[in-house]
Amino acid sequence: MEKTMRNLITVFAIVMTLAWSSLTMAKLEIEIIQGNASALPIAVVPFQWRSSGYPPITAVTDVISLDLYRSGLFAPMDEADMAEKPIEAEDIRFGTWRLLKTDYIVIGSISNAPDGNGYDIAYQLFDVHTQERMLSQITTVGLGDLRFGAHRVADAIYEKLTGVPGAFSTRIAYVSATDAGNGLHYELVVADADGFNPQSIVGSPEPLLSPAWSPDGTHLAYVSFEKGNSAIYMQEVATGARELVSSSKGINGAPAFSPDGRFMALTLSKSGNPEIYVRDLTTGAQRQLTNHWAIDTEPAWSPDSKHIYWTSDRGGKPQVYRVEAEGGKAERITLQGDYNARATVARNGRVIAVAHGRGNEYRIGVWDLENERMSILTPGVLDESPSFAPNSSMILYATREGDRGVLSAVSADGNVRQRLILSEGDVREPAWSPVIR
Repeated sequence: MEKTMRNLITVFAIVMTLAWSSLTMAKLEIEIIQGNASALPIAVVPFQWRSSGYPPITAVTDVISLDLYRSGLFAPMDEADMAEKPIEAEDIRFGTWRLLKTDYIVIGSISNAPDGNGYDIAYQLFDVHTQERMLSQITTVGLGDLRFGAHRVADAIYEKLTGVPGAFSTRIAYVSATDAGNGLHYELVVADADGFNPQSIVGSPEPLLSPAWSPDGTHLAYVSFEKGNSAIYMQEVATGARELVSSSKGINGAPAFSPDGRFMALTLSKSGNPEIYVRDLTTGAQRQLTNHWAIDTEPAWSPDSKHIYWTSDRGGKPQVYRVEAEGGKAERITLQGDYNARATVARNGRVIAVAHGRGNEYRIGVWDLENERMSILTPGVLDESPSFAPNSSMILYATREGDRGVLSAVSADGNVRQRLILSEGDVREPAWSPVIR
């Protein structure tokens, strides 16, 4: 039994075996550590302020440029290299921009909204080579949401040029810890996808694990040990209101919302062995999905809600399995490597990202469900907890840098890598939000 519990902790929450360092509440800093040589050149010309009074402090064009740069697909031009800064379409001298080897140009303006309670961000996107106006839109945001508006503009540009919805206006959740002097104090933090605006939504002197977003982005489910035993809570991000979902005897862990938000898959050991259950969030009715002597944990839903993936060591070592959400025969999915765990499913349902282990090295891999092939994306030795961006373009994950826990992100093709790090201390357990409307 002791060995079983050790294995469960390894599969279910590697973070529990790692040391935490002290930290201050600060935004995550993002550093590009591997870029894309084929990134598209684009110029985001500084937007003009068109209302009376002082312009807002937020540098909208800087936010847009940094978003596009962080994607790895675009190479924004430095403002100092711009030969001109057109405001209107008729001011653009396309020949000049072609000489500067720029493929696309964005121009725009910012003004007070007509009701005085926000801002209008007007912008246009042009193809420098064809001189075609590809976008011409106005994004209206509240007085405190100008940075969010800039992310929405970047989302629109990204989608227009790639055909894939942008994810810059989404959020991320992660767990951090503070040395309070008399013990560790854990925080579940929510921040913008670029690390800005961090907010602690719950704190505890006991560990917090496995944050999971509701499909509408309004709630987070998580595991807390605040009362000694593990328990699953669901909390509204905006208000802090929360409800207890499960506090059964034994393990309560690894919550995962169904894509329609009606159900939650979770791991319970109330029958003596860790099994996957599905709970109706409206009625509270619960049914057992797996029934095996092995450890079954870390459920993840397919985008169509028809299947659930999970981690099990029923074959001797942790691997990812799949079963129909209504129940049925379990099918082993991952077929390469000694260890595959913590599956997260891409929005097209064709690939899953996993923590992939060989020997003593754990990296993030992507398993192609159709071709049954693993692609290793990261170079680390202790990479874990992958979480797809809602557009599946990037994967957020936890890793170690020296004796510290940091977050990193890698593009789905492995060509672009980012590091997200606090000035000091550890961060773990990342979860990328869905698109928030």
